[in-house]
Amino acid sequence: MRSSVIVFPGSNCDRDIAVALEKMQFKNQMVWHKDTSLPKTDLIVIPGGFSYGDYLRSGAIAGKSLIIDEVIKFAKKGCLVLGICNGFQILTETGLLKGTLLRNKNLKFINKDINIKVLNDKTKFTSKYKLNEILKINIAHNEGNYFTDSNHLEELEQNNLVAFKYCNEKGDIDEKSNPNGAINNIAGIFNSKKNILGMMPHPERMVDKIVSNKDGLNLFSSLLN
Repeated sequence: MRSSVIVFPGSNCDRDIAVALEKMQFKNQMVWHKDTSLPKTDLIVIPGGFSYGDYLRSGAIAGKSLIIDEVIKFAKKGCLVLGICNGFQILTETGLLKGTLLRNKNLKFINKDINIKVLNDKTKFTSKYKLNEILKINIAHNEGNYFTDSNHLEELEQNNLVAFKYCNEKGDIDEKSNPNGAINNIAGIFNSKKNILGMMPHPERMVDKIVSNKDGLNLFSSLLN
């Protein structure tokens, strides 16, 4: 399977995701933000980091980059797109995903391992997970507080477009297990066609038991499957 990782000035997780993809035998290419075309690809990844130093607001400038027009074209044709952390923010800036990422509820940067629950195991991103499986994944963000209007929130919940929700070790989804104030504890969402996934946690950091754990591996094995 072929993958393309978009690299912006300020990206700091582009190499991490490349290592994870190559470990899973993806044929990966790194694509610079000033490029105006994408190589043949089955998966586009917009990685985490601080694109353009988070000036204006997170993802705002990156969302206007030259390569983004191609990303949008590929996405609308059904290409798989994964946006992680800053990548999720960029996807909302482009309109490929609805909603926005606000400042964390405590107005502080958060970097820690948290638990999330798998709410949809019937997609190309999650088929190797079990429904309601609890994962331990790292988060590292200042603007991870997902928010959207009531109509879209209802659409997300009713159409099974919420990929993951923050929870505790037992799987309880409540205010105490919500690290950033995200509406309904939402940690990741799909678009209506489920070929685009935006998520704040970093699955690429959880692919090696020696370094962390392997809870992120099945996202990549799902894509291969």
